[in-house]
Amino acid sequence: MIIAIDGPAASGKSTSAKLLAKELGYLYLDTGAMYRCIAFSILENKIDISNQDSLTKFLKNFEIDLKKTNNNLSFFVNGKNVTNKIRKSDVSQKVSEVSAIPIIREYMVRIQRSFTKNNSCVMEGRDIGTVVFPNAEFKFFFIASDEVRAKRRQLELESLGEKKSLVNLMHEIKKRDKFDSERGHSPLRKAFNAIEVDTTNMTIDEQVNFMLRKIKLKIGKNNK
Repeated sequence: MIIAIDGPAASGKSTSAKLLAKELGYLYLDTGAMYRCIAFSILENKIDISNQDSLTKFLKNFEIDLKKTNNNLSFFVNGKNVTNKIRKSDVSQKVSEVSAIPIIREYMVRIQRSFTKNNSCVMEGRDIGTVVFPNAEFKFFFIASDEVRAKRRQLELESLGEKKSLVNLMHEIKKRDKFDSERGHSPLRKAFNAIEVDTTNMTIDEQVNFMLRKIKLKIGKNNK
């Protein structure tokens, strides 16, 4: 079974998806973090993303691995743990541009689909319900106000020792929303059959319980 959770940055997807997967005993996959891994590696290696040959060569040597440690998912790029580094501001500002490149999205979709071959999975990102798994059994689309999303992002950065004003973060979020929604390849959009979840005034537990109720309700109907 595939449960797809899509939505813009800081809408609450990652935390809720992780807890939902734990509750159901499913594999959890944060595809946004996977794109951050590529963006981080591109920045670190100073890859010219406008050069197709450079990108092709880069992807041939790029390896991403996900490891579960103490109930947390750690991300490794070519053997190096980059879990905290991929959350930094420079990566956040680069990831939308990188993830809009068709050759990178095609590469990532293949990897994402491979993870679910023998696993029931909760997968979150921006095009899971529309492109990666359009036939997912359950689809949720998370939204939240710009201010709440900026505050969440600010807290995340502070936990990494980085400070940024709420005004700047709101500007970055709006800019990223526009870019993600208007890109030509796999834009951010709600699947026609996705259930919208406005997390602005919801706690994490409320978000998870809402999804669990919807899932159990549908499964119960299908079993009758």
